[in-house]
Amino acid sequence: MNLTNIGLTDKINHDFLTQRQTEEMIIGRVALEHKHMYRVWTEHGELLCEVSGKFNFEAISREDYPAVGDWVMLKSRVDEGKGTIYSVMPRFSKFSRKSAGRVTEEQIVAANVDTVFLVNSLNDDLNLRRIERYLLLTWESGANPVIVLSKADLCENIEAKIREVEAIAFGGVPVIAISAEMNSGIEQLEPYLQPGKTIALLGSSGVGKSTLTNLLLGVKKQAVKEIREGDDKGRHTTTHREMILLPNGSVLIDTPGMREIQLWESADGLTETFSDIDELAEMCRFRDCKHRDEPGCAVLKGIEEGSLDSGRLRSYNKLQKELAYIERKADKRAQTEEQKKWKNITKQTRQKKKIK
Repeated sequence: MNLTNIGLTDKINHDFLTQRQTEEMIIGRVALEHKHMYRVWTEHGELLCEVSGKFNFEAISREDYPAVGDWVMLKSRVDEGKGTIYSVMPRFSKFSRKSAGRVTEEQIVAANVDTVFLVNSLNDDLNLRRIERYLLLTWESGANPVIVLSKADLCENIEAKIREVEAIAFGGVPVIAISAEMNSGIEQLEPYLQPGKTIALLGSSGVGKSTLTNLLLGVKKQAVKEIREGDDKGRHTTTHREMILLPNGSVLIDTPGMREIQLWESADGLTETFSDIDELAEMCRFRDCKHRDEPGCAVLKGIEEGSLDSGRLRSYNKLQKELAYIERKADKRAQTEEQKKWKNITKQTRQKKKIK
């Protein structure tokens, strides 16, 4: 495989290219993640890889391990179709969320992505508050969001729905309505599907990501199920994150549907997503205005005058509380990881002294 064709650009740290030459390693990109194993695209083809013992020993958190879309340095055993990963290159973007469950841990959904297609179905399941969450995490990731409204053939008031979404899509975020069934609107996605560019498909279960993948690929690679009768909701089919090379040379990362989209350190993304509220807040009488019942609150005035939706302010406040909670939990976890790091260093030092 040609590495440039699968996304190796100037955004990648080229210090690793020098390391490749000096340490007899090759570069690869993680296309699929199994449990403790990775399918990696390289110039020698696809290799089944695992991380080295040293890598595993030094890794502190889930973030340290490879994720789909990552560029890695590895030593290959081409004759076996296998390899060993020694390091992960710095990511220029990463879409992360809090892992499911009570543990406060980062889950990297896709790495080194140029554009994120936020796929939402144009039926009764369209949820503006959920789109706000996706936008927040996308801005935080470093990639550019594009809102894709799928299943347009099931919607009778498309223009009205588009206007609703555009009302929360600040920062010039494109909103594109498509129908895979009717093959309409797909041409509007082409400017983002350029050779060497990486696009991630993200959205809830059953919104049509796999159908869109098959349409762009030209073959039925991903399993697709019909929508359920009665509620027009699709059925979840994709079970893992996977990188797919499209015929035009762009790279697509298809992901399983997310039943919940929990935030992960998205303070900057909050500002991008809710820029309308931030702009109004600049005109509040008090700098520490909470936009509840303070006198001279420009945000509340905006709601009274109809320029700001009250549901949007509730969403903003809720997300702020979530982020504050995650930050507190993450700080405690960072302290625990730092203690673990020093324990490992102490253990290594003692072992070296015994050897001497």
